[in-house]
Amino acid sequence: MPKTDDLVLFAQVAEYGSFSKVAEINSLTNSVVSKRIKKLEETLGVQLLYRTTRKLTLTDAGRTLYQGAKTVKQAADEAFDAVSGFGEAISGHIKISVPTISGELLLAEAVAEFCSQYPGLTIDMSLENRFVDLIDEGFDLVIRTGYLEDSSLIARHILDSQWVVCAAPGYIARHGRPQQPHDLKAHNCLQYAYQTTGASDWEFKGEGKNQMIKVSGNISTDNPIALRKGALGGHGIAYVPRCLVYQDITRGDLIDLFPDQVGKRLGIYAVYPFTRQPPKKIRLLIEHIRQKYLDIRHCF
Repeated sequence: MPKTDDLVLFAQVAEYGSFSKVAEINSLTNSVVSKRIKKLEETLGVQLLYRTTRKLTLTDAGRTLYQGAKTVKQAADEAFDAVSGFGEAISGHIKISVPTISGELLLAEAVAEFCSQYPGLTIDMSLENRFVDLIDEGFDLVIRTGYLEDSSLIARHILDSQWVVCAAPGYIARHGRPQQPHDLKAHNCLQYAYQTTGASDWEFKGEGKNQMIKVSGNISTDNPIALRKGALGGHGIAYVPRCLVYQDITRGDLIDLFPDQVGKRLGIYAVYPFTRQPPKKIRLLIEHIRQKYLDIRHCF
């Protein structure tokens, strides 16, 4: 029977296409890697690789073995990751950036609670809506809502945030209630400038694909709290994350105008720089934050 560590080594060779790269990763020589793969081939009685001076290519048998070998490698990686950092002391400093809404809703308290659990730890938490540069600005962790494009970062999905279109009963009494999304064109729409799409483009579900309704209004801001207050004051219709106005809607201070039609739903992610295994304190903080979100998932 082949040794498990030889299967893991073969999976690495298949992934990197290079004996030298795999040798470097495992602190081995090229000849040792080559001999172990050759021995694996002899044990199985099949050729796994086509070797040329320029590259390595999997044979049909190699491709078949790789499907199982990569599962063994993944299981080994996960096992090592599960126990790595057990000896780490939870201390030091963490620099984190979180969105304004989530920060005020739950993260400020969650981070303070985490620090209380680990007295040797300090956290610098920035509440802001801009998309910070993790690497250049030295952030260890960012909670981000939206879309992740930078492949140099790792993102762990926490949950999704549903958006709503809402207005105060007083506004509806004065201006009437829009019956369908297109009716919003005739209303004063308070616009949230912090969006991946334009502030005046409001997304609704449609047949086949979502549709954008172009709205207008007398206020545009990147501060969601200002939008909430404007809507509560009866000054217009707001398009915001549901978690921001969940309690207002529950109390009847705001009315969800299109509860089943708003198409905007964004993921909330814990994002950190690319690394095979982040420090234990970061892993623990992510899990702590994730649980706090899940505890109030009904608001999202």
